Amino acid sequence: MLRHEFRPGRAVAGLVMLSLAAGYAADAAGAWHVPWTFFAPVFLGGLWLAATVTWVSYRVRRRRKARTPAEASAPGSARVP
Repeated sequence: MLRHEFRPGRAVAGLVMLSLAAGYAADAAGAWHVPWTFFAPVFLGGLWLAATVTWVSYRVRRRRKARTPAEASAPGSARVP
């Protein structure tokens, strides 16, 4: 049983932030030499990607919910908030 609903946009944002942290760590350790301006577009692109994934998942859930109104209002159906 799920304790909460899956939010793919947050997962994408987390993965982007982890990759940025790994890039900064590699740069600090001397294993990878890139200018700091490289990270700004990656950060903004990751936020854009996370927002797009969030919007798409919202639209899919909204469409799915609108398609099955009888199941959602049935007396015995328990929905996890």
